[in-house]
Order: sequence, then structure tokens, then C-alpha cells
Amino acid sequence: MPAVTVENPLTLPRVTTPADAQPRPALAVSTAPSGYEGEGFPVRRAFAGIDYRRLDPFIMMDQMGEVDYQAGEPKGTPWHPHRGFETVTYIMDGTFIHQDSHGGGGTITNGDTQWMTAGSGLLHIETPPEELVMSGGLFHGLQLWVNLPRKDKMIAPKYQDIRGGSVKLLSSEDGGALVRLIAGDLGGHQGPGATHTPITMAHVSVTAGASVTLPWRADFNALAYGLAGRGSAGTEGRPFQLGQAVVFGHGDSLTVRADGTQDSRSANFEVVLLGGLPIREPMMQYGPFVMNTHAELAQAFDDFQAGRLGTIPADSPYGR
Repeated sequence: MPAVTVENPLTLPRVTTPADAQPRPALAVSTAPSGYEGEGFPVRRAFAGIDYRRLDPFIMMDQMGEVDYQAGEPKGTPWHPHRGFETVTYIMDGTFIHQDSHGGGGTITNGDTQWMTAGSGLLHIETPPEELVMSGGLFHGLQLWVNLPRKDKMIAPKYQDIRGGSVKLLSSEDGGALVRLIAGDLGGHQGPGATHTPITMAHVSVTAGASVTLPWRADFNALAYGLAGRGSAGTEGRPFQLGQAVVFGHGDSLTVRADGTQDSRSANFEVVLLGGLPIREPMMQYGPFVMNTHAELAQAFDDFQAGRLGTIPADSPYGR
């Protein structure tokens, strides 16, 4: 998992947690069902079955891979629309190319994040580069959907490309965990991602046998998802592992611990931590449209059918 790393986390700024911080309990652990997306790449639906009231402002998250493709096997998605939310695509292994009907997009690879604000709507495609299709190779990433509040649903689409080198690297107090802060604030340290909906997103590598306790905004929700390895959540030590999500309760700190022995695929317990300020508005979803009312969903579908979300560029190398 070659997402941005360092040999010695103790050389990094430390994240400190106040001694009187209230620990968040681990309320529930769920296992992500597996499936296929787009043209057939494997995904785990990380938050399937979790009550939206616990997820708000997040809508869904897919773990893409981890898969070691043979030559000719890498796959992406066909052209498809989005409206009313933001997608956050974080690539740990491999390469993905994005293109949209407004001329935006780019290439993201090991440790990079692409933040796409769909807003009023666009057409979009994600695909592996031709050289990866020809050679095969390892692919592993996440795609998170973040809701937009009603006032921002129809803003103009835009991108943020967050290169791996700009991610804020931090250490736990004892150096037992490396924290890659992609967006939001942890103990006064700020990640590079700028969000319409206030959130925190971090990829944490916890050394076998170590634990990490991080400060967490009390008005945010808190979720953890296992990317690789196994460990436990909360001071009570609720077990979770690769492919499982944790919902935390109220408090202003959260704890994750790595088991003393990890599997052969990962030396560390790899976890993504997410929290956000709940929007607390009605949320209606129909496929790639996320709005507030059924009428708005119907309008989004009509706009898509009528070509008002954009058209596929004539010079797109990825077809129609």
C-alpha cells in the first residue's frame, strides 16, 4: 500500500488529545458487501446498511479493489452523470484518469486525491490509463460521496487535485501511527482539502500492537473503515478488520488499536477515519443524483435526458 508514507513517524508533527477528552464508544460494526461497479471492477460497499442519520453528511463509500489485475483486465466506468454532491476519489495503488463534460479532470495515482464537486451537474468518466490496461498491476482506492446542503446543490462544478505530497502527515503521540490528513482539522493541524460541507478525512496506518487516540469535533459524526489488517475500535476494544465499518457514538476523541499480529498482506492496520457536520436536510437519491425532493430528482433526470448536464466531448479518447 504505497500511499504517501515516512520511515519514522516520530519525525512528524504530533497530534495530541486533551487528557479530559471524552472517548467516543464504538456503537456498531458492519461488514461491507462485495459487488462490481462500472465496467466490472470489484468494490466493497463500505457503508451499506448503516442508517443515513449515522452517515450524514456522507452518502456512500466504495472500496475499489484491492485487486492485482492481469494484463488486459483493468476496468473503469462508462460516461455517467452526477448532480447534487461531491465525490472524493483517493488512490492508494494504481492510476485512474478522470474526464468530464466541462473539460475538467486529470490523473491521480499513489496517494493522490481528486475532489469533484458535481453541483449543478456534469457527465463524468473514470478509467485506467492504457498502459495499465496493457500491463495489469495492483489497484486499490476509495470513492466517497459527500452530500451538499440545499443552498449548494446547484453550484458550478469544480475540481480539486490533492497530490500525495500535499497531504498533511502527522504522528500519534507515541509514534505508533502515521496519520495522513486529507481534509479537515485534527488537533489544530489542517488538511489540504477544501469542502463545502465541513468534514475530516484521514488515512491512518497503525503499527501492529499500537493504538492511536485522536481529538474529534464533538459536533461531527465519526466513522472508521478497515482498508487492510485488523484491530479494534473504541477504548472498549470492539473488533473490526478489512471490509468492516465502525459507527462511533458521541464524544470528542476516538481510539483505534491494531492487533499485535497482522496478516501477510499488510504490516499495519490501515484505517480511514471520517467525520462531518450533519446537514440534517431531507436527502433523496436516485442513482447518481442526490437532491432534497422527489421533484428535484425528476428534474435532474429530465435535464440529463435533455443533454443539459453536458455532452461527451467529441475528442474524448474514451468513447460514448
